[in-house]
Amino acid sequence: MTRRFADLAFTPNVCAQQVRHGSRTQYARMQATGGEPDRLGPEETEFLEDADSFYLATVSETGWPYVQHRGGPKGFLTVLSPQRIAFADYRGNLQYVSAGNAVGNDRAALIVMDYVHRSRLKLLGHLHFEDVNEADAELVRKVSPSGYSAKVERIAIIDVAAFDWNCPQHITQRYSRQQVEVMIDSLRAQIASLEQKLEEARRQGSAAS
Repeated sequence: MTRRFADLAFTPNVCAQQVRHGSRTQYARMQATGGEPDRLGPEETEFLEDADSFYLATVSETGWPYVQHRGGPKGFLTVLSPQRIAFADYRGNLQYVSAGNAVGNDRAALIVMDYVHRSRLKLLGHLHFEDVNEADAELVRKVSPSGYSAKVERIAIIDVAAFDWNCPQHITQRYSRQQVEVMIDSLRAQIASLEQKLEEARRQGSAAS
């Protein structure tokens, strides 16, 4: 966990719970070491741009949190700089809850999952949306993967404040259909090869008799 993430996440009430349960000392020691504002590095960039989905949390002006799933082809989540990411916000059910929440409170949280490798990256940042017809054309191009037919309505831009790699504990390993099909294709190729060898052995046996 980075110092910056702890500074934002560990509010007085959170610290009180850590004191109560005996974990405050270790976290206080970590926060005392200081550190620069978080910047996404090569590992975070590769992880984010390989994602095909994530969870986005915003807060309404009445204080209620709201979590949405966002998905698309790999590459729809783009790292623009060490402290800025963006994604194409596709046309959905027309509720616009996240977009509306960001108007009154731009604070947002993301959890990006890699179920195959049991990894997750949490980010805190400031979110705003730009209408696709008003956004910079080069930005729209960067966050709009080719060959995907969904309609892009807005570009979501997040200025990253902090991030944290979470431990793999309790992450259930899952595979997408595409990943399963790749594994099945490999098995099919092995089966076909074995069947061919078996048929050749049968032919040789028949010829010998």
